[in-house]
Amino acid sequence: MVRKLTITVDEDVYEGLRTRVGARRISRFLNDLARPHVAEDTLFQGYRDMANNEVREREAEEWADGLIGDSDRDAG
Repeated sequence: MVRKLTITVDEDVYEGLRTRVGARRISRFLNDLARPHVAEDTLFQGYRDMANNEVREREAEEWADGLIGDSDRDAG
């Protein structure tokens, strides 16, 4: 869902945004800038969910352990 928001900025800030970002891209720029500071962090939640998946974690550990054996062959 998209919500409309009216904000007030100094004229030099607006001109800088308009010049560097583009008049039609200011909303997207500010949205992308603010998101990591205020939105729920879905990436970290995804990592937490994966870590809590015991079957997946066991398979990942077995795969990683198999890589260690491969590195011995590469060293010699």
